[in-house]
Amino acid sequence: MLGGFMARKIFLKLTRDLYPQVKDRYPYVYLEHGRLEVDDSSVKWIDSECHVVRIPIGLVAAILLGPGTTITHEAVKILSSAGCTVCWIGAEGLAFYASGVSPTSDSRNLLRQITMSCDPDSRLLVARRMFSQRFPGLDLGDKSIPEMMGMEGIRVRKMYSEMAQRYGVDWSGRAYIPGRPKDSDLVNSILTFSNGLLYGVATTVIVAMGYSPRVGFVHSGSPMPFVYDMADLYKKFLTIDLSFSMASRMDKSGFDRKSVIDEFCSRALEMNLLEVMANDIVEILREPKC
Repeated sequence: MLGGFMARKIFLKLTRDLYPQVKDRYPYVYLEHGRLEVDDSSVKWIDSECHVVRIPIGLVAAILLGPGTTITHEAVKILSSAGCTVCWIGAEGLAFYASGVSPTSDSRNLLRQITMSCDPDSRLLVARRMFSQRFPGLDLGDKSIPEMMGMEGIRVRKMYSEMAQRYGVDWSGRAYIPGRPKDSDLVNSILTFSNGLLYGVATTVIVAMGYSPRVGFVHSGSPMPFVYDMADLYKKFLTIDLSFSMASRMDKSGFDRKSVIDEFCSRALEMNLLEVMANDIVEILREPKC
């Protein structure tokens, strides 16, 4: 990402000298603790230490506004005229709140996503690409989406049992009561919370790249099926292994939210989650060759 080194940061803050050299737009710039305003028709960022950076919005597809940020009406107007999306997100991008999309923004990615989702053959192709990452080397050419979902269910249940044995954690199955996290055991509490963190990051990346969280390929009947489609590709390391590992060494008196966030961010950085996810989306939604 853009910016200098910041420990445990998934999104790195903007600095004056670190714009990427790109032929097309850079996917996103993350800002926190400062003000975005307009000066002489150019958008400038003033951080909490009064450092000023002018942002070449023609090179940026989306501005991600984190905690402690404000944006002027004129800045929104200029960003909109440049087709730059604005997203309001939580610290580290671990929560997604809202976005503002320009009426003139590029809709090519969204249109391709909708077209492929609505066409049965293309939808099946995309689903097979997703599942092939979880079943490398296995020919899925004759498998339907329900069949692959069944295979995935067996794989995940086996993974839970193997992780429980590896880390010496009691496990009686996935259990989550909406709105009552304290009624779950420690592993399930960590799983639910870390999955939520992953969904926040996935939503931010998807929206920033001009796709819709609401147009899925494997999941359906939920508010954000494409978020769940993409998040499932990274859960083994980012949430499942994390949850059993942390449960094995966490104080049994309760679950430590801050420790889970720190571990999640550390793992996301280790695997370069933002870049990996962006590249995976492009590959998964690649149009089939005629």
